[in-house]
Amino acid sequence: MQIEKIQSKIYEIQGQKVMLDFDLAELYEVETRILNQAVKRNIDLFPEDFMFQLSQSEWESMSSQIVMTYPTKRPKTSSPFAFTEHGVTMLANVLRSKKARQTSIAIVRAFIAIKKFVVSYKELAESLQLLENKYDQQFKNVYDAINFLLQKDNQDTEQKQRKRIGFKSDETT
Repeated sequence: MQIEKIQSKIYEIQGQKVMLDFDLAELYEVETRILNQAVKRNIDLFPEDFMFQLSQSEWESMSSQIVMTYPTKRPKTSSPFAFTEHGVTMLANVLRSKKARQTSIAIVRAFIAIKKFVVSYKELAESLQLLENKYDQQFKNVYDAINFLLQKDNQDTEQKQRKRIGFKSDETT
């Protein structure tokens, strides 16, 4: 199973990476209602941090963004269940087929790949921020020097008004 295909079905909802019941049913090659019936028969295996149902407003917002291959995937009036990585893993225990076990492994690998990407991206962003801070200060120093040189007229006036220090002869006073 292609990880890219699975990753395209992972959404961020309520600050969590999740997969929706109809996408999982497609991957597990079962009907959505069969998947949901199996979950409901074993609801004790799916606490809130494993699975939750989308609110009507969340579903309406998402369904306008999701390109459905066919309209019967899920009617807009019925909100889907969202499964976290742990919930997806638990589905293999509930469905108990070889296909379910293989699919769960592939899905967990897709979640892991996303986590690795996020960590790499965060490290890259931090490195870029450090470079930006370092070079911003250097460029500020260069800009300040250029501005100082551009203000030549002001410099000449300041130099004449400045009190001289050091050895003074009668000629310079």
